[in-house]
Amino acid sequence: MKVEVIKGNLKVENKVISADKKLKVAAYCRVSTDTKDQLNSYNSQVLNYTELIQSNKNYEFAGIYADPGISGTQTLKREEFNRMIADAKEGKIDLIITKSISRFARNTLDTLKYVRMLKEKNVAIKFEEENINTLTMEGELLLTVLSSVAQQEVENISQNVKKGLKMKMQRGELVGFNKCLGYHYDYQTKVLSINEEEAKIIRYIFNRYLLGLGCDLIAKELTEKGIKTVKNGDTWSSSTIGGIIKNEKYKGDVILGKTYTLNPITKRRMKNKGEEDSYFIKDHHEPIIDRETWDRCNEIMKKRRRPGREASDENGIIVRKYAFSGVCTCGFCGGRIVRKTRYSGTKYQTYVWKCEKNLKKGIDTCPDCIAIDESVLEEAFQKCFNTVANVNSINVESFARDCLSKTKIIDNTREIKRLESECSDLVREKGNLMSSKMKEIISEDDFNAKYIEYQKNIFKVQEEINKLKDEQKQSNESINRINKFLDSIKTQESVDKFNRDVFQSVIEKVIIGSVDEEGNKNPYLITYKFIGDIEVKEDVKTYPQFARRIVMLERKNEHREKRLSKMEKLSDMLKNRMW
Repeated sequence: MKVEVIKGNLKVENKVISADKKLKVAAYCRVSTDTKDQLNSYNSQVLNYTELIQSNKNYEFAGIYADPGISGTQTLKREEFNRMIADAKEGKIDLIITKSISRFARNTLDTLKYVRMLKEKNVAIKFEEENINTLTMEGELLLTVLSSVAQQEVENISQNVKKGLKMKMQRGELVGFNKCLGYHYDYQTKVLSINEEEAKIIRYIFNRYLLGLGCDLIAKELTEKGIKTVKNGDTWSSSTIGGIIKNEKYKGDVILGKTYTLNPITKRRMKNKGEEDSYFIKDHHEPIIDRETWDRCNEIMKKRRRPGREASDENGIIVRKYAFSGVCTCGFCGGRIVRKTRYSGTKYQTYVWKCEKNLKKGIDTCPDCIAIDESVLEEAFQKCFNTVANVNSINVESFARDCLSKTKIIDNTREIKRLESECSDLVREKGNLMSSKMKEIISEDDFNAKYIEYQKNIFKVQEEINKLKDEQKQSNESINRINKFLDSIKTQESVDKFNRDVFQSVIEKVIIGSVDEEGNKNPYLITYKFIGDIEVKEDVKTYPQFARRIVMLERKNEHREKRLSKMEKLSDMLKNRMW
C-alpha cells in the first residue's frame, strides 16, 4: 500500500495560512499601576512589539492595544482589551502577542474564557514568557495550570497589601482617604485642615438638624440656595446629609477600616460590620462640630429610625419630616395625630392631621376626633404665640426669658461622680473575687453567689447613673432650645406667619380635641403647651376652613330631618289606610 503525502501550506506561529497571505498580528500591553517605573515598562512594551511585528515579513501590523495603569484581575474596565477582543472576533486579527499570562489576565476563568472564544474564531494568542500558543492542544493544558498560578499570585499579593494597609492604620495613617466636605487633605504631610468656606455648610447642616429639620428638607434648602456638593453637583440628597451627620470626622475623630475587599478578583468592597479589624483614633484632627452637638444629632437620628417609636417625644424636639410630626396628641384617646393627604394629585389637594387610631382601626376606636387642616394648626399657633408673648406690652425676648426662669435646672454632676466611684469600687471588688476563685481561696458556690450579687449591684448603679445623666441632659436641652430661640428672634416683635423654627423652639406638645370637667367634648379645641409650663387654648371652629364643612354638616342634618319627617308622614298614612 502506497501512501502519497500532500504538502500543507506554510505555517506561521502554528496558524495555518496560505503562502501568499500575511498573518494579521496585534500586541497587547498592560501595566497594573501608573507609577513612573511602570509607565516606562509600558512604553517599552509598546515600542518593542511595534518593531517586532513590523520587522517580520510574514506579519501584517494589526495594531497595538494597550491599557496603562489598569488592574488585570478583571477585564470589564480594560477598554483596549475589550476593543481587541471585538476586533479579533470580526476577523481583523489572526494572532495576538502578549508578554505573559499575568499581563493578559490574572483570573483563570477570564483567561480560559477569552482563549477558547478566540480559538473558535481561529485566532491564536502567544504568551512569550511561558512560550505557549493557544491553538495547540498541549498549550491549553499548560495554560490552565499557569493561569491558576497567576491567580494565586494575585491573591498572595492582595494578602500582603492588606497586611501593609493594616500596619499603616495601626500607626494612625489615613488609608484610601477621599475628599471630605469641610476639610482639606495634604497628601504630602497627610494632615487634615479645616476649609472654612465648606465648614460653614457643615455647621449649617448640623444646626438645622438640631432645630428638627429632616435630611430631606435640609437637602432641599441647600439645593435651592445653589450650594455645590462635595463633587461640585447642584442637587443634594437626603442620604448625603445623613452621611455627613454620621461622619465622625466632623467631631475630630477617625475610624479606619470601615470597608473591606471581599476578594481580590471581583474587588467588591463591603461595609465592615465586624468581619475585619477597624481602628478608632480620637482627637485625630481639628473638629468642625463640637462633640455635644455631634452626639445630640446622632442621638436624634437613632431615635427617628428606631422601629415602633412613638412619634411624640417629651425630652426634645424630635420630629420627622413635618413640623407637627411627633408633637401632636389626640385629646380623646391619647393616641398619635398623623398627617393625611386629601384629594391627592388634584388642584384641591390639602393636608390634614387626624387621630391615627381613627384612620387605621376605624371610626369606632376614636369617634369624636375630626381632621384638622394643617393651615389651621399653623394659624392657631400664630395666634397663641402672639397672645402669650403679648407683643404690645412684653416683647418676645422677655417671654422667652420668663420661660427660661421657669425651666428646672438640674445639676447631677456631684451625684454622678459619687455613683461612678461606687461602680468602680464594685468592679474592683468583683475582680478581686475572680482572683480569689482562681487561687481556689473560695468555693465554687460562694463564688457564684457573690459574683451574681456584684453583677446586680453594678447594673443597679449604672442604671442610676444613666438616669441622672438623662435628667441633666434633658434640662440642658430645654435651656439650649430657649437660648437658640432667643438668638433667632431678637429682632422679631411678633409672628405674622407660621415659622417652623419658632414653633419647634417653644412648643413641647399640641393636643387636638378636649373633654371638659362636665364631660362635654370639643373636637375643635387645640391646646398648645409651651416651654415653661405655659398652656394656651384656641377654638378653631370659627376658622374659615371649617365654615364650609359646618354648613355642609348642617345641611346634611336638615336633609336627614326632612327625610325622617317624610317617612313618619308616610308611615302615618299607611297606618290610616290599613285601618
